[in-house]
Amino acid sequence: MPSAPFNTALDWDVNRKHFLPVRDFYNRFRKEMRLEMLTGEGTLESKITESMTHRPGLALTGFVDVYSNRRIQVLGSTEWAYLESVGKERRESLFASLARFPTPLWVLTHNLPPHDELLAMCEKYGIPLMRTSLGTQTFVAITQRILMEWFAPYCDVHASLVDVYGVGMLYVGSSNIGKSECVLDLVERGHRLVADDSVRIRRIGDSIIGACNHIAEHHMEIRGIGVIDIPRLFGIHAVRRVKKVEIVVELQLWSPDVEYDRTGLDTQYVDVMGVNVPRVVIPVSPGKNITVISEVIAMNALMKMSGVNLAEDFNNKIIDAMKNKGRSIESELKNAFRFTDEMYE
Repeated sequence: MPSAPFNTALDWDVNRKHFLPVRDFYNRFRKEMRLEMLTGEGTLESKITESMTHRPGLALTGFVDVYSNRRIQVLGSTEWAYLESVGKERRESLFASLARFPTPLWVLTHNLPPHDELLAMCEKYGIPLMRTSLGTQTFVAITQRILMEWFAPYCDVHASLVDVYGVGMLYVGSSNIGKSECVLDLVERGHRLVADDSVRIRRIGDSIIGACNHIAEHHMEIRGIGVIDIPRLFGIHAVRRVKKVEIVVELQLWSPDVEYDRTGLDTQYVDVMGVNVPRVVIPVSPGKNITVISEVIAMNALMKMSGVNLAEDFNNKIIDAMKNKGRSIESELKNAFRFTDEMYE
């Protein structure tokens, strides 16, 4: 009897953004980043192509062999104080040397005033120069979060994502298998919808993050009823915008020719953009309560996260019972032979 493979890969088209125009970066995030332009608007035509920032301490001393010039260059109070200490002539020489390296953006933190030599270089070569009132570490952390999300590989998938007891469960399966109906039942029981029918998922680090489609948002299509608005029907507490995908739940029509997992001892995984995510296959048949099964899957996952594996505990209990039964039989045999020996003495 065939069974589903333990490690599979979802056949999804993965996309990736290759650059972020500095103009878009400034327009989108200037309030959050407290950015102020120090050069003209014409310098905003450059493009950010890397998700990390760079503090050019070594480059400012003249060592440029490992200069990460393609990243956003961040000047904090340490770099600014060094530039202040070397004098005007040295600064002119330094920035004349750095001008030959294409750079998308220079940013001064702590509202530091730009040195004339830096400002002259940026204006001459069309490099944007900005200033922020944020501290250096804060600015770097926020910028790298934004850029990691921007450059993260992503795909739009036909699925549904629900937060069940804090566990992100991504429901996949063929059309008309009952994903939306299961999700609607979960929402009615107090769980939170992230997205239905179309889910935007991203890989950020080693995590798979799911979000709702910005057009469909938290609407659902229920065949026979039409499109419904979840937050208006169930309240704003019934939805959330993003959630980490922690389990992939695959709904399949039940087949007598397929062997389904009955012990839970061997965890199945599915490859989602290079990340192994636990996978549970639920055979669907008339009268089966998928909603309650989903809640049990989530609670079982929470137990595993806390270090308790119920399937392993039960299996160990059975093994111990078998060992104890064997020891009991061995003891009874010994007693029987001892009684026989005493009879013949």
